[in-house]
Amino acid sequence: MRTKDSGLRTEDSIPRTPHSALSPQPSVLVHSLGLVEYQPTWDAMRRFTAERTPDGQTPGTRDEIWLVQHPPTYTQGLAGKPEHLLHPTDIPVVKIDRGGQITYHGPGQIIAYLLLDLRRWKINVRELVRLMEQAVIDLLGEFGVAAQGREDAPGVYVGDAKIASLGLKIRHGCCYHGLALNVDMDLTPFANINPCGHAGLRVTQCCALGITAGIEELQAQLAQNLIHGLQRHLISVVGAGPARDSRAGPAPTGESAKFP
Repeated sequence: MRTKDSGLRTEDSIPRTPHSALSPQPSVLVHSLGLVEYQPTWDAMRRFTAERTPDGQTPGTRDEIWLVQHPPTYTQGLAGKPEHLLHPTDIPVVKIDRGGQITYHGPGQIIAYLLLDLRRWKINVRELVRLMEQAVIDLLGEFGVAAQGREDAPGVYVGDAKIASLGLKIRHGCCYHGLALNVDMDLTPFANINPCGHAGLRVTQCCALGITAGIEELQAQLAQNLIHGLQRHLISVVGAGPARDSRAGPAPTGESAKFP
């Protein structure tokens, strides 16, 4: 697969989810960008978030989901410990601004970057993490694969093997980074690390579980699951009244959710 030199703003043709009839819900723009280098994608996420226009100013910046794959790359979070890279390799290690330890990205893995205004969706970081996990769990469930989250180690697991990792950065009430779902990739580089800081953690992927759907189909459905989850959350919050709204405030400016 060849790396695309995209400007990270090419709009995809994934169908947009219609607004709920119950309220004028925010909409989410979905971009499918193919295989792109990690560093310019990270730079673009930070730039997008820094330049966002908040609601109350016309027009407010629309939320986006970017669907990408990356060439082989290790990313190490703010609290990442160098000793979790067990063996030196030719794969670059990029120290980034999400929470969490070290993980691996490579072709055949779906990355969904969520660039959201958390205040707009009335959601806090913990709720968003659970929503992201559920989007993956529901996707796998459609193919007969039972998956679950774990309180002690956020992410999505099939049995004792991790199939999806999560990581977020919060700035001025908005988030970036997102989730990585292993689909059909070379898992060998995971053996060079303690995945997400957990020694001996097994990893798995969709193709090993009998899921034969293509990556384009899976990423389109994942995006829809994320959007549907956000819409359901907002409806539940609006229906629950002011007390629920105040509890669901976003994380403070600059917080890094400590996932994966």
